[in-house]
Amino acid sequence: MSDERWKAVDDYYAGVLTAADPVMDDVLKASEVAGLPPIQVSPLQGRMLMLLAQMAGAKRILEIGTLGGYSTIWLARALPKDGEVVTLEAEPLHADTARANIERAGFSQTVEIKLGPAAQTLDAMVKDGVRPFDFIFIDADKPGYPAYLDLAIKLSWPGTVIVADNMVRGGAVADAESDDETVKAVRLFNEKLAADKRLSATAVQTVGAKGYDGFVLARMR
Repeated sequence: MSDERWKAVDDYYAGVLTAADPVMDDVLKASEVAGLPPIQVSPLQGRMLMLLAQMAGAKRILEIGTLGGYSTIWLARALPKDGEVVTLEAEPLHADTARANIERAGFSQTVEIKLGPAAQTLDAMVKDGVRPFDFIFIDADKPGYPAYLDLAIKLSWPGTVIVADNMVRGGAVADAESDDETVKAVRLFNEKLAADKRLSATAVQTVGAKGYDGFVLARMR
C-alpha cells in the first residue's frame, strides 16, 4: 500500500469520527506561519492521546517536546477542570508560538510551558520533588529519549502511563546494525523499558498522513 492510500484512510477516519475543529486548524496555520516544522502528531493521533489520557484518569500531564502546542492542546482537552499540563520546550520560537496557540485554545491557565533543555528541566523537577504525573508524553529529540525515560520514571507513580512517539522510524528500529543515532536511541529506550520490572509496555505501529511510524505505550505497575 502507498503513502497516498494511508493518507486517504486517515482523511476518511478524521472525517467520519471527528467534527470540524477550527481551533486546531488555526493552531496548525499559526505554527506554519511561524516557520515551525510540520512534525506534530496527526489529528487522529492527537485525539488518541486525548482518549488515552482520559482513560488513565489523568489530572496531571507531563509533555516532553511542545513544538507549537498542538499535542499539548489535545492533552489539555483530556483534563478535568482542576487538571494541569506541564510541557517542556528547548526552542524559544517554538515556546512562544505554543504559548500563543494555547491561549487561543483557551488553556493558558491549564498549561505551563517550561523553556530549556528537557533533561535539565526534568532533573530539576526531580530534585525539587514535584508531585508525580499521571500521564507522560515523550515527543522530542530522539537522542534524548533514554535519559527522558529514566527521568520520566522518577516523576511517575503506580498507574502512570508513558507514551513515546516516533518509535518505529519507518521500520529502521528493527535494524540492530543501524548507525542512525535516532535509531540507536530508540532501541536503547526500548531496552531500558524492557529491563525495568516496574513497567509493562507494548508498541503500536502506525501508518497514515505521517507515514510509517509508531508509539510505545507503558504503564507503571
